[in-house]
Amino acid sequence: MRFSCEKAVLGESISVCAHAVAGKSSTQILEGLLIRAEDRVTMAGYNYRLGIKRTFDASVYEPGAVVINARLLSDIIRKMPEEIIEITCDDKLMVTIQCGSSRFNIVGSPAAEYPELPEIDRGDGISLPCDTLKTMIQGTVFAVSDNENKPIHTGSLFEVAENSLTLVSVDGYRLAVRKETVTALSDTPFKFVVPGDALREIARILPENDSLIHVFPDRKQALFELEGTLVITRLLEGEFLNWRAAIPADHPIRLELNRSEVVTAIERVSLIISERLKNPVHCVFDGPVLQLQCTTAIGRSYDECVIPGCPEKVEIGFNNRYLLDALRACPDDTFFLELKSGLSPCNIRPVEGEAFLYMVLPVRLKAGE
Repeated sequence: MRFSCEKAVLGESISVCAHAVAGKSSTQILEGLLIRAEDRVTMAGYNYRLGIKRTFDASVYEPGAVVINARLLSDIIRKMPEEIIEITCDDKLMVTIQCGSSRFNIVGSPAAEYPELPEIDRGDGISLPCDTLKTMIQGTVFAVSDNENKPIHTGSLFEVAENSLTLVSVDGYRLAVRKETVTALSDTPFKFVVPGDALREIARILPENDSLIHVFPDRKQALFELEGTLVITRLLEGEFLNWRAAIPADHPIRLELNRSEVVTAIERVSLIISERLKNPVHCVFDGPVLQLQCTTAIGRSYDECVIPGCPEKVEIGFNNRYLLDALRACPDDTFFLELKSGLSPCNIRPVEGEAFLYMVLPVRLKAGE
């Protein structure tokens, strides 16, 4: 095998594929990247849960394939000059990486021992712009659960019906929902659950443009395909929360609020909260004012926002991080905040349409908080 390409192209491919490489594995070859040179060069990382394959243009002089330790390859390429890099592998799997006067000789592993990525049926699927999916993931993945006692909730639910995609995450304290129009390959509704860690990697890979990404779920895996890159992830099995039934049907209080004003005020009163000093933010909706206050072992904080007149006084406490996560994920400058009582969840909805929904459960307030 022998090929050459620009450092930036090679470095970007390593950076993307390395996210699917096992950090430490009893199967040593999984700590490597498979590099295969044919008409173009294909690079792949795979840890049996997540696989990433990237294809890029290069000058291929001799076809072939080899597996190279991902961490070592990344370190070498990163330190190389900003010039053309040539990679050669001989019959004894001795890999030579050369750029200018810099040269490394390292031992590779046989490509035949690297596991094949699963083949995914492209029967049912959807297409949507990359930037749309990226925004949907970033706007919901923060609410994925980290509780392994309910593995199904450590991922996000994809619901596809009538050319729309609904993405849902829940962790027992909050709910995050985003909805967008997509192009579906069939009229049959379907749904599947993608692990949160895989979605975070997909969001990192996705470009912020309107090029299309195609998503194909299979029985146990799903394929995310965009130009030059394939991501294959295992799917989670189990019964996902009936999230629509979890949303309270009656919210008698609905206030239109300015997102940046509320976020700034919550951030200010949260300055005395830390991992060691945790306490809820005490919110008082009273007439035209939202009062925010917090008390911890180091002191008190207070702030307020002007709001539309609240028809009745409501006192409610929230975990500051959970509330801020939802508000920061809200894509609109103004939103509706729906309230019922100090013990019922609050909803954050768009002023128009149904593109998003965030529900945050309250924290029971103690005397003096």
